[in-house]
Amino acid sequence: MTGRPWDHARHCDALEAEAAAFAEIAAGADLEEPVPSCPGWSVAELVRHLGAMHRWAGGTVRVGAPRRLSLRELGVSFPVVPGDHLPWYTEGAGRLLEILRAADPDAPVWAWGVDQHVRFWSRRMLFETAVHRADLEIACGRTPAVAPDTAADGMDELLENLERAAAFAPKVENLRGDGEVLAFEAADLGSRWLFRLLPDRFEWSRHDAPDGPGEPGAADATVRGAASDVFLFLWGRRKLGDSALEFSGNDDLLVHWVENSAI
Repeated sequence: MTGRPWDHARHCDALEAEAAAFAEIAAGADLEEPVPSCPGWSVAELVRHLGAMHRWAGGTVRVGAPRRLSLRELGVSFPVVPGDHLPWYTEGAGRLLEILRAADPDAPVWAWGVDQHVRFWSRRMLFETAVHRADLEIACGRTPAVAPDTAADGMDELLENLERAAAFAPKVENLRGDGEVLAFEAADLGSRWLFRLLPDRFEWSRHDAPDGPGEPGAADATVRGAASDVFLFLWGRRKLGDSALEFSGNDDLLVHWVENSAI
């Protein structure tokens, strides 16, 4: 899908592919297997969580919710018999896609992020699903990967909504400083995300260049690697010191990011 603009339709198509990949992996997984990247969860609990998020997002869009509605308010039920988990998940993912594709992407609807429109949810559910597909692969002993252009849009999506996430991830409020800059570099794309910590807020920007890591500028700490690996680092699925990434600069600043950016 390289070259096609990221819009509601493309997010729906990419979500469909990610949801199918999750289902395929889950079909061969042990439901009791622990998920190392989601401490305390089994594969069954991961399937339940993602299936619930699909139903929550789909229900929110379907009713044009003007406020946050709970799973109970949306009538979401869960599988009781372990063997029902995968059909339940697949049904919910399919219904979510039907709802999103039938909806006007510009229609107003409640969202926890910046964009209070239907299109927020196709994008958000794409990356919710991609990250949890990575969790499932990790639980199955595989090495997850995300397509570079998808990963880049996912990094934009995370940083765009990170401030709003403080409502349910209060440590985000600790991402403050005196102008220190973190750089996240996707070497395969020549793209660079700069994240600046200020006394009362943070700022971020993206810089693209065809033959290098984007716009030059000093950074106090840098994480560099393939777009997929940087994306997974931002979501906590790759860790400090991971051999797939290069880390340089202020170690304390990198630790500060890791300890306060999780959502």
